[in-house]
Amino acid sequence: MTEQPESEFIEEGTGAVPARTGHLVIRDYLRRLDEAPGVYRMLDAKGEVLYVGKARNLKRRVASYAKPIGHNSRIGRMIDATASMMFLTTETETEALLLEQNLIKQLRPRYNVLLRDDKSFPNILVTDEHPFPQVKKHRGMRKEAGRYFGPFASAGSVTRTLNQLQKAFLLRSCSDSTFDARTRPCLLYQIKRCSAPCVGLIGQEDYADLVEDAADFLRGRSTKVQEHLAEEMAKASAAMEFERAAALRDRIRALTNVQANQGINPEGVEEADIVALHQDGGHACVQVFFIRAHQNWGNRAYFPRTGSGAEPAEILEAFLGQFYGNKTPARLILMSHAPDNPDLLTEALTAQLGRRVELTVPQRGEKARLVEHAARNAREALARRMAESASQQALLEGLAEAFGLDGPPERIEVYDNSHIMGTNAVGGMIVAGPEGFVKSQYRKFNIRSTDLTPGDDFGMMREVLTRRFSRLVKEDPDRQGETWPDLVLIDGGAGQVAAAEAALADLGVEDVTLIGVAKGVDRDAGKEEFHRPGQPPKALPYRDPVLYFVQRLRDEAHRFAIGAHRAKRAAQTRATPLDEVPGVGAARKRALLQHFGSAKAVARAGLADLRAAPGISDALAEQIYGFFHGER
Repeated sequence: MTEQPESEFIEEGTGAVPARTGHLVIRDYLRRLDEAPGVYRMLDAKGEVLYVGKARNLKRRVASYAKPIGHNSRIGRMIDATASMMFLTTETETEALLLEQNLIKQLRPRYNVLLRDDKSFPNILVTDEHPFPQVKKHRGMRKEAGRYFGPFASAGSVTRTLNQLQKAFLLRSCSDSTFDARTRPCLLYQIKRCSAPCVGLIGQEDYADLVEDAADFLRGRSTKVQEHLAEEMAKASAAMEFERAAALRDRIRALTNVQANQGINPEGVEEADIVALHQDGGHACVQVFFIRAHQNWGNRAYFPRTGSGAEPAEILEAFLGQFYGNKTPARLILMSHAPDNPDLLTEALTAQLGRRVELTVPQRGEKARLVEHAARNAREALARRMAESASQQALLEGLAEAFGLDGPPERIEVYDNSHIMGTNAVGGMIVAGPEGFVKSQYRKFNIRSTDLTPGDDFGMMREVLTRRFSRLVKEDPDRQGETWPDLVLIDGGAGQVAAAEAALADLGVEDVTLIGVAKGVDRDAGKEEFHRPGQPPKALPYRDPVLYFVQRLRDEAHRFAIGAHRAKRAAQTRATPLDEVPGVGAARKRALLQHFGSAKAVARAGLADLRAAPGISDALAEQIYGFFHGER
């Protein structure tokens, strides 16, 4: 690959500024371009990337932008703002496609169709490296050895399926360390959700049969599994083994329940991703359904940023390229619209999967009905989203009017602290905007300062805001990004606001609106007082929608901060003195606890006993003994 940064500047005053912008600038590049495939970037006068595109023929593609007419409004605005371009040639068009999607994710250009949610999907993993395999939820890279089944659309879908699998196949869900430490069956055995291999209540061969039955079911061979279980139940009944027959009956019922909850179960489609697009008013929704083993494993709605004028073919090509950047595509992808360059996408996805991937727009039959169902879901999801956005926008406008803001805030940050008598103190930040709560932007802050008096809420707020805005000032001093808030809400009264104002002033941030939300008289909801620096407290009318909106923001920040505090407190509760012993990691800690039974017993153990523990060397035994007996 060869990168060719090119731009035209003239010196004017104290800095370099672009000579001009628009199609004439683009036309100047044509004489220096060849007809190789590659990726191009269009930049504005400040050097910000406006658009990233790929081309089979760079010269021909750039020539289409050099014309003054014939563009929709979105592309026209982009061309008018273009001050320079950058080019990177590639060997093949497929390589250009992959590079384009990587750059879009990295640079997030203003005029590209952009997938905003790009999380991985959970899978079910049946492990391989244990005599009694574990079945569990897995998300992320497939590094652990075992058989993966998925993807599922949500963690909830996986949890529900795992619960049913436990009922039907009695496979263990506990970790290897818990399994090795068991001396008697756990509660899951008592409620008939595990066969208790940990204490030898089932042999390895019989357990392996359960694992294979579960794998067959997840592969779509449920009829075969049920027939086998029915035969076994009949044999048990004939042999008057009524308890075993009843257990097999319960497993058959659990399997039937799983199938009933799968929703759409297409008979003619074994494995497919169904991708359907609906557009309305410059907005778009893409619904993705996952069909695996003839079963519907859930769906998810996406709302890519498109801008007005984006065509369905452009949106779907961009969506598919970005969506499958970190996900494994199905062998068959059923679509509502044909994307731009379907052959190129097919080639790229086939290379990624390592086997043939087919992209098709079905016209009739069961596949077409599946796409129609997904498209209907996309239409309904977009309608709900637009209705919620309109309501949210009205609330933001009301908030601006109530507090005299310059305009509806695009980003609201709400802060709250949580602790018990100063212990396990945590600060929480939630974010809201025109699209509601932006949970991917939530942040927690473990209070680090050792100078604070326990329970000093003012000092905690000062630390949280100092850390948050110090980072903003460092990373985006010109406020070009989308992470600077227009409005900061503080859960607290005049004291909290004063502490927050001082923290921001120390950093030179004096133009961010700051509002404290105090509980008010008798700490009743609806009687909140709002505090702003240098202004008297203010109240909003009872039952004012804006008041309810602010209450909801404050309550969400409170919920998030309390959740972070409880997680920190629970982690501390689970901690043992062994966590502080140098040289004792997770594996050795587990070995010590299994050998001695408790951390207290380890602390009381003699040197000879420690040396006898598995995996503990003489030197480490002396170190552990010294740690607990003052010889550190």
